Amino acid sequence: MTGIEMKDLRLQYGARVIADQLQVTLDKPEIVSIIGPNGSGKSTLLKAMARLLLPSAGTVYLHGRDMNSFSADALARIISFLPQSAQAPGDMTVRDLVLMGRLPYQGLFSSLSEDDIRAADKALEETEMTELRHHRLSELSGGERQRAWLSLALAKEPEILLLDEPTTYLDIHHQLDLMELIAHLYETTHMMVVMVLHDLNHAARYSHRLIAVKKGRIVVDGPVEEVFTKDIIEPLYQIQAAVTQVREGNRLYTVCIPYATK
Repeated sequence: MTGIEMKDLRLQYGARVIADQLQVTLDKPEIVSIIGPNGSGKSTLLKAMARLLLPSAGTVYLHGRDMNSFSADALARIISFLPQSAQAPGDMTVRDLVLMGRLPYQGLFSSLSEDDIRAADKALEETEMTELRHHRLSELSGGERQRAWLSLALAKEPEILLLDEPTTYLDIHHQLDLMELIAHLYETTHMMVVMVLHDLNHAARYSHRLIAVKKGRIVVDGPVEEVFTKDIIEPLYQIQAAVTQVREGNRLYTVCIPYATK
């Protein structure tokens, strides 16, 4: 099987079980958003997909193989993970940061190859960061900094891109800018994109599939039009909401407007 498959997964931190008996199959290039209330296990699930958290029971398969059978470098060439709050020295330049994405392709004593330079420059171009490549990270706005980290993730030339709340700390302009960029990257690369999102309208607009999680269990998993409904969203978040459609040009978008808690 191509992609990620999770079977009978239990995820825990110490003695605290976050999720149990999880079953997830991601077997084709599409944009998948994981939604659900705070503390439901969304980021924990994403970390398990990146092998940053090992399950205490069950198995994660990558391309039909136990994920634990992959070396760290081999895994990093297939899956690129961007955490919520990535950190790097503020005096590092954008280009130097992005070149770090090529580490999985280098030997212990090897130097940067032409392929490494090409991949980094392509990632900078794809994220429209070429003109800022010599700027220090401390000089960037929040939106620019997030694009720089996304460039690093893309420089790995991954098959699967995992994003943990990529719009956190961004204003609405930069949120939309980043979501449009993610959609464009999917259209041009056809990689699998899996992200945790709090903004339901972003999730509905930019995803093909939604996985709704609550209290460590998958409540529903399916196409946006089947999951993004009043009957599912209201009990998922314990709110009252209007789920309706708005027209933008020739396209209709489904939006959620919460108006009270239950």
